[in-house]
Amino acid sequence: MKLYEIGTKIKILRKERKMTQDELSALAGISRVTLGKIEKGHLGNVSVKTLDLIVNALGYEIELKTKSGFGLPVLEG
Repeated sequence: MKLYEIGTKIKILRKERKMTQDELSALAGISRVTLGKIEKGHLGNVSVKTLDLIVNALGYEIELKTKSGFGLPVLEG
């Protein structure tokens, strides 16, 4: 997942669980305003810890994976 997709994914997962922003933010221990900004893609100064609290509250965890497809495509000819 790309960094800019995180907010959208969090919103989708929250709605799948039929949770409001108030409910998820309370469960994660963050403000509803912060959650709203993240869901809109305004990550600004959001810490990895804050993202971890949110995804953990949704039953997920942050995982690193090898980046693939980096760079320009190779032209074969």
